[in-house]
Amino acid sequence: FFAPMIALTTGWFDTNRSLAVSLVSAGMGVAPMTISPFARWLISAYDWRTAMFDIGITAWVLLLPAVLLVRQPPKPVMADTGSAPVAEGAGLTVGKALRSPQFIVLGLTFFACCAAHSGPIFHMVSYAMLCGVAPMAAVSIYSVEGLAGLGGRLFYGVLADRLGVKPVLIAGLAIQAIVIAAYLSISRLEQFYMLAVIFGATYGGVMPLYAVLAREYFGQRILGTVFGAATMLSSLGMALGPLAGGMVFDAYANYSWLFIGSALIGLGAVGIAIAFPPLPRRELQPA
Repeated sequence: FFAPMIALTTGWFDTNRSLAVSLVSAGMGVAPMTISPFARWLISAYDWRTAMFDIGITAWVLLLPAVLLVRQPPKPVMADTGSAPVAEGAGLTVGKALRSPQFIVLGLTFFACCAAHSGPIFHMVSYAMLCGVAPMAAVSIYSVEGLAGLGGRLFYGVLADRLGVKPVLIAGLAIQAIVIAAYLSISRLEQFYMLAVIFGATYGGVMPLYAVLAREYFGQRILGTVFGAATMLSSLGMALGPLAGGMVFDAYANYSWLFIGSALIGLGAVGIAIAFPPLPRRELQPA
């Protein structure tokens, strides 16, 4: 659902595109603040099956009517003497786009970024409880990450529009890796809250930037397919982190190696992102 919504968003805006995509994706940050405490209450009051059923029905009731409000972006108008910059890859076929160096770097960065933060996100509540934090307080850490993600999306979106997407993405990935490593040295609730603010703002802020890069590299025409493929790779990364974290905990009865491994993957994401080619731009020729 995320990929087509972002593709639609980038089609609506030619300026401040990073901020526009960040605003749309900010809805993803609301869920940890609202649904996580609700899920914890349902599990405590009933059981996990009831919690899953109620949350599923709620999503169905809210999501389907909201989809009816979505509109297609207007078709771009080509000026006879236009000089508006367009993506150099806008004329590529899907096959050539998916084999291009730009897509390979985009997909690998997206994969590594999600592989780095998914494990800590998924196992954060369990890790906090292992450190002695009460269950409801541990869930609130995830809620704080979601709240910070709202501000992070806006902050990183504005920075990307002003400074460029690539340097902001690289800086965000570096901060993410450092914060993940910092979790190894904390154990108190207030420390979890402090890092949750930075961590949530960072991973929430960088995620929308991949869609902007895809739009800049490949144009609007095949954006849905290209960004969908990149999102598929990111989903594989999101699946890897929780699995690896569970295997690590089962083997060692602690999460130290999860955070070490995630931090190293996060640094790998930084290295891959540095390899992003300069955004290719060309001018429209007069008719």
